[in-house]
Amino acid sequence: MTRPQLGACYFPEHWDSSDWRSDAEMMRDLGLDFVRIGEFAWGVIEPEPGQINLDWMQQSLDLLYEHGIKVVLCTPTATPPKWLVDSMPDMLATGRDGRPRTFGSRRHYSFSHQGYRRECARITTEIARRFGTHPAVIGWQTDNEYGCHDTTISFSQTDLLAFRDWLAQRYQSVDALNRAWGNTFWSMQYASFDEVELPNLTVTEANPSHWMDYRRFASDMVVEFNRLQVDILRRLSPGRDITHNFMGRILDFDHFDVGAQVDISSWDSYPLGFLDQERDLHDQAHRLAFARAGDPDFQGFHHDLYRATSGGRWWVIEQQPGPVNWAPNNIAPRKGMIGLWALEAFAHGAEAVSYFRWRQAPFAQEQMHAGLLRPDRSPAEAFFEAGDVAEAIRSIDWPQASCGQVAIIMDYEAAWAWSIQPQGEDFDYFRLLFETYRSLRKFGVSVDFISPDQAGSRLDEYALCVMPGLFSCSPELAHAMAQTKTPILLGPRSASKTGEFQIPASLAPDLPDAIRPLTVTHVESLVTGLDVPIEGRSGSFVHWREFTSPHADADVLWQTADGLPALVRRDNLTYQCGWADPALMSDILRSACCDAGIQTFDLGDGVRMRRAGDHAFIINYAGTDFDLALLGDVHIVVGGPAVPPSGFAIVRL
Repeated sequence: MTRPQLGACYFPEHWDSSDWRSDAEMMRDLGLDFVRIGEFAWGVIEPEPGQINLDWMQQSLDLLYEHGIKVVLCTPTATPPKWLVDSMPDMLATGRDGRPRTFGSRRHYSFSHQGYRRECARITTEIARRFGTHPAVIGWQTDNEYGCHDTTISFSQTDLLAFRDWLAQRYQSVDALNRAWGNTFWSMQYASFDEVELPNLTVTEANPSHWMDYRRFASDMVVEFNRLQVDILRRLSPGRDITHNFMGRILDFDHFDVGAQVDISSWDSYPLGFLDQERDLHDQAHRLAFARAGDPDFQGFHHDLYRATSGGRWWVIEQQPGPVNWAPNNIAPRKGMIGLWALEAFAHGAEAVSYFRWRQAPFAQEQMHAGLLRPDRSPAEAFFEAGDVAEAIRSIDWPQASCGQVAIIMDYEAAWAWSIQPQGEDFDYFRLLFETYRSLRKFGVSVDFISPDQAGSRLDEYALCVMPGLFSCSPELAHAMAQTKTPILLGPRSASKTGEFQIPASLAPDLPDAIRPLTVTHVESLVTGLDVPIEGRSGSFVHWREFTSPHADADVLWQTADGLPALVRRDNLTYQCGWADPALMSDILRSACCDAGIQTFDLGDGVRMRRAGDHAFIINYAGTDFDLALLGDVHIVVGGPAVPPSGFAIVRL
């Protein structure tokens, strides 16, 4: 692969201009290739309406270019200035509680507001016209962190009017909407689209079909908002890459739709913050064991997901450099992890990694967030580890990351559906997906994500495909499942609804009779402690169980201890009749990999592998050495026979 690039997020507007030249010199000497600039600078660029000040940015870009530092410029639309908010106060987003989300931090706008979109187009045009062909500029980032701070979905009057228009275009007639939503229930019929209200302030739960369409609408508004900026940047800055920085565990909009508009998907990777924040994914013992390293799979999950959203090209645009400021507890990384996180990203095919941030701010909300430099400009611990990474990417001959052996279907509509109607407090789509991914990674299996729309043409690329919790099954996907020879593991709860959020006429799973392995007659959500053991296996069904009637041509592979089907196979389609705990999930996936001819290893809890053709990258999150001899007869390309904690190796299998 082309040599990976290393960068940092830089805010020249935060510092005296007398520091800028020495910043550029330090960046060059450290081995940085690029910086990201400008994502929150609207108030500096335009302190008053129409008063555009870009000379400071010109000076900064010129200095960086002089020192060989390339630049990714950002549109500053995540932070509209006070004067703009005051000029159109209805642009503010409204929370689920009906209260406006006011000025004073960031992301305080509604995606659907047409007036704000026009202002975003105007400021994007001003910046791109000035710097679109500047020799330092290699790319652009649109806005910043769509969905962060629960800001995808807004409930303002502006959003209501836009939603009604969206519904009219989708359904064409209000009678069609009433049928799709089942509005005869509770006398919810509408006589016109203008009668439809928002779903957030109803007495009890709103119609799930109503909610589902509102989630689709909110996602579409993000896509439209992003496209507006992308079109301007393509016109005024030809030949430069465009990206957007996604977040961890943000499922409020469809990243495949946004990824299709950009050249490179990127994301913001904060391993220690995520480990402490996402507590439902890990027990206390796990959090303590990896408190200074991060979870071994959370980063890999998002590396693989976001690589998929833009056709294989992706970056980490923000990489944690030390303690952050926003987690419940903000722990310092173990020595070597700041470097290892970047190397792990390269192992998953990242073209670039950028540390957030160059210099720690001594003021405002993020003053407790570490940088490569401390506020007094002295090097922090991360400065030296970033230097080691810069040296590594220049000295290592990086193998090209290859296609995964297993595909997991990532269905954003499933994430929305099972949050709307979980039918059990523990049914969380991300958690189901993540536990599946983690089990595969413990075997050393490389995983790709694909969308339901992509699956129709890509199933044959993989030795195994896993579809946990799929919301509905389109005719195109069902056709692909019928045609492929690739083994498919389906369930639990997959294809249990139609696209209109109704139970299928022939019950779940909603698949053609020719391939359907069983019928789900009823389901139960399981309270903690009410597990369902599996006969002859060490694990159990937890959280969710399905009672099924297998097809006459299907084989019941495994049974529950009370004698009901647990795993049912018909031809190449296997259905899992419940949510497997980690031990059972390991058994199911190891068996599926074995049947598919996929080689597996026992890597344990803290060591991970990513394939690159006949090579493999080994990443050690654990607190003890990993003996490469455990992988069998391998040739060590980079590293020694034992990979130390926070260590990295490349082997030829």
